[in-house]
Amino acid sequence: MAHTGEAGRLPLTARAIAAAFALCAPLAVVPAAAADATAPARLIRDVQGRGHLSPVNGRTVARVPGVVTAVTGNGFWMQDPRPDRDDATSEGVFVFTRTRPTAAVGDAVRVDGRVSEFRSGGPASPHLGRTEIDATATLVEARGVAVPPPVVLGPAGRRAPSAVVDADHAGPGQIDVETRGRFVPGRDAIDFYESLEGMRVRVEDAVAVGPSRAGEVPVLPADGRGAGERTGRGGLLLRADDPNPERVVLDDALAPLPAMNVGDRLPGANDGVLDYGYGAFKLLLTATPRRRDGGLPRETTRPQRDGELAVATVDMNGLSPDAPTARFRALAADVVDGLRNPDLIAVTGLQDNSGAADDGTVAADQTVAELVTAISAAGGPAYDWRSVSPRDNADGGVRGGNVRAGFLFRTDRGLGFVDRSGTGAPADPAAGVSAGTDPAPAPVRAVPHPADGGGPGKVALSSSPGRIAPADPAWSAARKPVAGEVTWRGRRIVVIANHWFASSDDQPLFGRRQPPLRPSEWRRDAQARVVAGFVRSLRAVDRDADVIVAGDLNEREFAAPLRTLTEGTGLRGLPSRTPAKDRYTTVVDGNSQMSEHILLSPSLGGRRHEYEIVHRNAEFADRAGDHDPTIVRIDLSPEKPREKAAKKK
Repeated sequence: MAHTGEAGRLPLTARAIAAAFALCAPLAVVPAAAADATAPARLIRDVQGRGHLSPVNGRTVARVPGVVTAVTGNGFWMQDPRPDRDDATSEGVFVFTRTRPTAAVGDAVRVDGRVSEFRSGGPASPHLGRTEIDATATLVEARGVAVPPPVVLGPAGRRAPSAVVDADHAGPGQIDVETRGRFVPGRDAIDFYESLEGMRVRVEDAVAVGPSRAGEVPVLPADGRGAGERTGRGGLLLRADDPNPERVVLDDALAPLPAMNVGDRLPGANDGVLDYGYGAFKLLLTATPRRRDGGLPRETTRPQRDGELAVATVDMNGLSPDAPTARFRALAADVVDGLRNPDLIAVTGLQDNSGAADDGTVAADQTVAELVTAISAAGGPAYDWRSVSPRDNADGGVRGGNVRAGFLFRTDRGLGFVDRSGTGAPADPAAGVSAGTDPAPAPVRAVPHPADGGGPGKVALSSSPGRIAPADPAWSAARKPVAGEVTWRGRRIVVIANHWFASSDDQPLFGRRQPPLRPSEWRRDAQARVVAGFVRSLRAVDRDADVIVAGDLNEREFAAPLRTLTEGTGLRGLPSRTPAKDRYTTVVDGNSQMSEHILLSPSLGGRRHEYEIVHRNAEFADRAGDHDPTIVRIDLSPEKPREKAAKKK
């Protein structure tokens, strides 16, 4: 069967390609070096082997034949045009030349060199090794040869396992898939992609399940047929037992990619070479694909009604005065157009006045002023701000950024913020916690409200705003939660803004150690225990205390930290009651999942309320932040006598 090569090249049969290797006189040697006559001749499949490590790792090989399929700045990929019938052995490999190779796509070559496993991140990293040949000589035997046909991913070709990354870790603990376990490409996704490492791979009629980010786009082949559970807007839902390994991450290392949103299409066939680096398999397309707009709209919610208290979450994603004006406008649009001007916003990810400059600045009043001005310019109400500025470089995140959580609020509908110092005296927000810094903040405590005479009764905060257990080890080098006391038409409510530890320390899904450890989850579980203890202390003073826990918990709704937060607190998590197809606020490598959360105490959760995730950011290449905002509207209108009687029953 004839295979067509690159544009302008004549098709050659597999027999003609073999003849080119056997009969053609050498055209070039790159670089000029003598071949090792003692090294055994090998095929690419002998170099790759049936596993994650090459069976000839560390050895010298000679005269390895292949056709160049792609070229980069320090090497090239080549593939054997005469594959065997074993899908478990890859027929492609990367040849490392150190400098720009002179071999070109369509060259039939033979390579001498030493086989190695390149591990991005260093020898001790949790990443798999990429099998490669460190070339000492490259012999070009023919030019203009048709490249081998690609392996088609999806229903029309080889279908990746859709739920299992690795099934060899049956017992407790981890295994190293490079040295233990069976290599089963038909069962384990990590083995499936390894069996294609270095080969030409095709995705047909791909659909984006995540937005463009850092030159990468996650897609599903064949318009997503046969994939896991989809979102209502075309994404792919992350579930507790399904990390969706059928996702294919496209990379722009060899050709530019168009900016894409969730639901955008790449019609037709798109080819590339499958590579591995930094914990993930990626398809490096060799030509820029054509994009078809999926028409995904940005969502908006309804305005709150009279008597409804509207509380929202917004992640500012490192906002500082260094951000372009367009970004301030986009975030303002999220508040005004998307959330319809909620009464109170639990804000996370807001940086100090100098952004990432590590100059000792901790105040964020300029950042807040630009944001509030942008909201007003977009037609929103006048918002005020409360927070506690961190000590310099004590709260994690970008060094110098001093990111913090806090509250934006409006007072024209009945909301008031209670400013109280730790001494019990009224705080001066202009000179204190709203814009300044507390060098040694005392932890906020639950106390009976002063108006109740110091005895049992409704709860208050010793400081408002105040930090929850800032010295607890759970908050070491992490953002501290801030509690604030507000009133809504005379009703006292405690709101806690959170920004829990991120997942940057976790092991990769496609790493050599399986199952991957998630140490960040342990950190978040410890943080959940601290916040849960504080909520219990509030309810110990007043069992009917109105409490709202909100913000970026950096965790999925089914994970252990969320169970820890709700255990014994009475808190009701609102995302878990949302239809699954809508239950996501962020998209990570094509997995739609929860990060932002709002939880209500029984006294508020028992009132009529409406919770909504407003999809405006996570699915879009052009976005103000990585997370979608969320909102809950709680009907706090005076209860009618009949309603009160029904509750007592």
